[in-house]
Amino acid sequence: ARHRRQRRRTERVRGVGGLKPHPIKPGPVVVGVFRQPSMSPHHPDACALFDTGIGPCGIAWRADAIVALQLPEPDPAHTLVRMLRYTGALPQVPLQDAPAGVQQAAEGVQAILRGEARDLCEVNLDMRGVPEFQQRVFAITRRIPPGQTRSYGDLAEELGGKHLARAVGQALGLNPFAPIVPCHRVLAANGKPGGFSGGSGPLTKLHMLAIEGAALGGTRSLFD
Repeated sequence: ARHRRQRRRTERVRGVGGLKPHPIKPGPVVVGVFRQPSMSPHHPDACALFDTGIGPCGIAWRADAIVALQLPEPDPAHTLVRMLRYTGALPQVPLQDAPAGVQQAAEGVQAILRGEARDLCEVNLDMRGVPEFQQRVFAITRRIPPGQTRSYGDLAEELGGKHLARAVGQALGLNPFAPIVPCHRVLAANGKPGGFSGGSGPLTKLHMLAIEGAALGGTRSLFD
C-alpha cells in the first residue's frame, strides 16, 4: 500500500505523458499597456504647410476652426513665421493629421488657386479677437464669387457710406484668412489693384485674379 501511494504521488508530479511541470520562477510584476492600432491622430491645435498652384501655403487651426491661412512667402519657413504672428506658437504637423474640416478647407484653397470656381463660405473661421467692424468686412468679402471683383468703395457703401473706404482697406490689410476671405477680389478705384499684404503684394493679387479669370479695367491679365 505504501508503494502504491508513492507511485500515485510520483504520477501527479510527472503529469500527463510523464513530463514534469515547468517550474514558475518568481519575478517582477509587469503591468500590461493597451495600445491603440497605429493611426494618424488628429491634432486639435496645430498648423501645416500644403502645396498650391502658386506655392506652399500655411494653415493653422484650433479644434475644427481655421485661425489663420498664409499665402506663400519666399520660402516655407517664412510662410510659417508670418502666419504664426497671428496665432502664437503652434506645433507643425502633416496636413493629413489635421481634422477633416481643416483638410477640406485646404483642398478648397488648392481648388481656387488652380482656377476652379469653388465657394469657400462654408469654411469655419475662428473670429475670436477679430473686431466687429472687421468681421463685417470679411463677411461681405466672402460673398464675392471667384472671377468677380468689387471696390473698397462698394464695400464701404454697404457698411454705411463711402467715407468708410479707407477703413475697409485697413481691415482687409489685416486679413489673416486669405484667400478664404478673398481680399484679392477687392480693388481700389478705377479697377486699380490697390494694396495687398499677402505673398508678393499686388503682384500676387493680380496673379490670383488672373487664375480666376478676372479682368481689370476691361483688359486681359498680364499673366495670360
